[in-house]
Amino acid sequence: MESQFQAAMAAQDRGDLKKAESMLVTLRRQHPGIFALDESLGLLYVACERFAEALPLLQAAAREDSSSDIAHANLGADYLKLGKNAEAVRELQIAARLNPANGETQLNLGHALASSGKPAEAAEVFGKAVALQPANADLRYDWAAVLMDAEKVDQAAQALAPVSNQETMPQVQALLGEIAEKQGRFLEAAQHFQQAARLDPSETNLYLLSAEYLKHWTFDPALKSFEYGVAQYPSSQRLLLGLGITRYAMSQVPAAASIFAQLMDADPENTTYVELLGRSCSLFPDTIKECVKLIAFAEKHPKNALIDTYAAASILGESGDTPNLPLAVRLLDGAIATDPKLPEAHYQKGLLLQYQDEWRESIPEFETSVALKPESSRAHYHLALAYARVGNREKAKEQFAMQKKYREQEKEGIDSRFNEVQMFVVAAN
Repeated sequence: MESQFQAAMAAQDRGDLKKAESMLVTLRRQHPGIFALDESLGLLYVACERFAEALPLLQAAAREDSSSDIAHANLGADYLKLGKNAEAVRELQIAARLNPANGETQLNLGHALASSGKPAEAAEVFGKAVALQPANADLRYDWAAVLMDAEKVDQAAQALAPVSNQETMPQVQALLGEIAEKQGRFLEAAQHFQQAARLDPSETNLYLLSAEYLKHWTFDPALKSFEYGVAQYPSSQRLLLGLGITRYAMSQVPAAASIFAQLMDADPENTTYVELLGRSCSLFPDTIKECVKLIAFAEKHPKNALIDTYAAASILGESGDTPNLPLAVRLLDGAIATDPKLPEAHYQKGLLLQYQDEWRESIPEFETSVALKPESSRAHYHLALAYARVGNREKAKEQFAMQKKYREQEKEGIDSRFNEVQMFVVAAN
């Protein structure tokens, strides 16, 4: 048996994996329950990326020599390849206890913990691996990445600090950009992302750079960066979404709506894209032909209060003498029934009633709207008009004063569309 086993190993060393497999399979059949045979054939399957076939062999080997850290480490690594993270953590922890000085075991355990959603524990393990190989730049990168996931930003920066030639490593530059962003050093963050994109203009690096510009309202560079990214990666939905958000923020709303509609076509059930189109249509319903897609989505997907409200607003904003008021009524009534505390739904219902010269009936809707969102100058304005129409001059005067107050605050503050950018960037991620 020993000579045949050595012959199998020699065949494997020569690269004749088929012969080595055949010999090992025969030996296992003749001599079951032997650690060296189970382990060797299991590792041969791993080398051939036949991880599922390797699993029962490596499990058997770990049982046959339970004190072997290598056996548990190999089994844990195979579990990791198969996506069985909990099992991988269990076996790799056993291996690490048996031999804490094995850096490969610590590395795989760190990855298994990170994949299990335990970044803090993973960071601790990666730290041990780095202590064994302090000059290993890849290890330090992995350590810093899980430290970031654990929201230990300063420690992540310290983990990367000893890495030499950082300026030539796109992956490190991108991570340094994320660290600088979290630390509030925005210019430095942009510089790191720029360097990462120069070294490796991948979809991820171009997105990180473009999104960094967008986050801080540097819209012209963001626009150029997203346009370049979309040209290079036309199938990237997040780059295209970023381009649409940038155009929206730059008041290029019809162009943005066209992009949001394009994204809807690619992913018809994605409500984020629909809501973005809805916001656009609520601003320029008469110039955005894609609003018909918003209305169709709202009819097909009832009980989404925000989308129903946007769809109704786009109907009310259409030019011509015959907007589809019954549909607008149905959408707004559905929105209010679904979410009675949505101020925009009550505001649009009030507008619809005023459109139909039902001024008195519009008052409760606008009163509800301003109660839910007191800072809305436009709601106060339309409520003032309604009071004036029904002859309540005192209340009309009060509402005109409120409208003026909040309008002045809006002028003094930052444009609300800029504020939306931060929410959109989160949606894009």
